[in-house]
Amino acid sequence: MSKQVIEYAGVPVGIAVTEEGQLRFIAVKFNVFDLDQRQFPTLGQLNGAVQSHLSSSQPLAA
Repeated sequence: MSKQVIEYAGVPVGIAVTEEGQLRFIAVKFNVFDLDQRQFPTLGQLNGAVQSHLSSSQPLAA
């Protein structure tokens, strides 16, 4: 199992864990809990979902 830190604006917001050929997102910030446990086929799609989600929500607290 490999893990990768996912950041938004330089702040870690979660990790991506490889699971059954997909990437499972594990949130570590409240602002992205809506995406917690979702699976994505690529890192680009995961990062895009985080970007989209946070750009339409409240500012990220460090």
